[in-house]
Amino acid sequence: MSVSLIQKYNVPGPRYTSYPTVPYWEEDLFSLESWKNTLIKSFEESNHSEGISLYIHLPFCESLCTFCGCNKRITKRHEVENPYITALLKEWELYCILLPSKPLIKEIHLGGGTPTFFSPENLKTLINGIFLRAIKAPKHEFSFEGHPNNTNRTHLQTLYNLGFRRVSYGVQDYSEKVQQAINRMQPFHNVAKVTFWAKEIGYTSVGHDLIFGLPFQTLEDVIDTIDKTNSLQPDRLAFYSYAHVPWIKGNGQRGFNDNDVPKDDAKRQLYEEGKKRLAANNYHEIGMDHFALATDSMYQSFQDKKLHRNFMGYTSSKTKLMNGLGVSSISDSWYSFAQNEKTIEEYYNRIDRNELPVFRGHILTEEDLKIRKHILNLMCQFTTSWDTKESFLIEITEILGQLHEMETDGLIVIENNALTVTEKGKPFVRNICMAFDLRLKRKAPQTQLFSMTV
Repeated sequence: MSVSLIQKYNVPGPRYTSYPTVPYWEEDLFSLESWKNTLIKSFEESNHSEGISLYIHLPFCESLCTFCGCNKRITKRHEVENPYITALLKEWELYCILLPSKPLIKEIHLGGGTPTFFSPENLKTLINGIFLRAIKAPKHEFSFEGHPNNTNRTHLQTLYNLGFRRVSYGVQDYSEKVQQAINRMQPFHNVAKVTFWAKEIGYTSVGHDLIFGLPFQTLEDVIDTIDKTNSLQPDRLAFYSYAHVPWIKGNGQRGFNDNDVPKDDAKRQLYEEGKKRLAANNYHEIGMDHFALATDSMYQSFQDKKLHRNFMGYTSSKTKLMNGLGVSSISDSWYSFAQNEKTIEEYYNRIDRNELPVFRGHILTEEDLKIRKHILNLMCQFTTSWDTKESFLIEITEILGQLHEMETDGLIVIENNALTVTEKGKPFVRNICMAFDLRLKRKAPQTQLFSMTV
């Protein structure tokens, strides 16, 4: 990749797990009642045909990983598990009371934090409690995030028995120096062990999460990590850019100096070398920063143009309603977003008062919905198109004018009322999406809100 292109386009920008992005939510126009109304509307439109998704946030970790930007609570006290699960099930009950019929659940994802901080018995209590008030869809897709250091075979077997068939393990990097810098000491044999266990038990998709651009990370480190990963043959993997945002995450990302973090062309070289080695081992690039074997459902979804992206990241299928449970979780009814309280104490207080613990959100306008469609198309399929008869044509014309330079640089092709991202342009897909982001263009941030795009 051209160094000049990296320097030209490597600017702060959103990762577009939503549109509008969270900093551009119009919170003053949002209310709990408006969220409930869109929730019920979306549920009635889609529950019987496609079902709904649940994202359940399990925030506890025994130690702090300094690269992490997630909402978490660091503790070694496992007595926190029971009251948190009680609160989750109470929140789910409050939602089920609102819904006009029993939910059909197509997707569940357990995220964190560290979901495997919780004992297998407590995770079983949680999932069984969810299905006291819901129906499991015939072709459901249940997944969870596991920490290789504390995921045991009982975790895997228990969740498998409950219908889970996909697990992703946070690996990041195998270099001991890098692991020390990010406070995530995790030997290769731990990852190998839990990977083999999952395959033996029958999980159909085992994923690894890797990060490039970590402090002190070298090209040799990435090569070693990718080679070790290839030896285990996970079904899919994420190869993320490290988001260095210490101004947001505070001391958690101040365990090293800014100069210790690879930048610009040096950072991008880490990704390009990793991508080349993954391709040589039959991994296909899917969307942004994701790879999968041809046998994995994510690859099949990408081929069938059914790949979706939301606050859970990329998913193999789309539901109109994604309900977030737990502290800081974000729900998506397609027509609106709603985020839960961000501290455990306030989350518990709201649940104890029999209130949905939503503290902010955004109601999508007609313009938002149209822009969202284009950004999703670009993030999931690297292409989008428009109808010359639609009322949105004036905005599209303005957007296309601003994309002219990217077309000249060979990043995109625009013809026949369609835009396609070229192979050269794929690393810049966030920049391309930014051209469609009317809210960002109308109100440029006064401070740096986002990580760098490349």
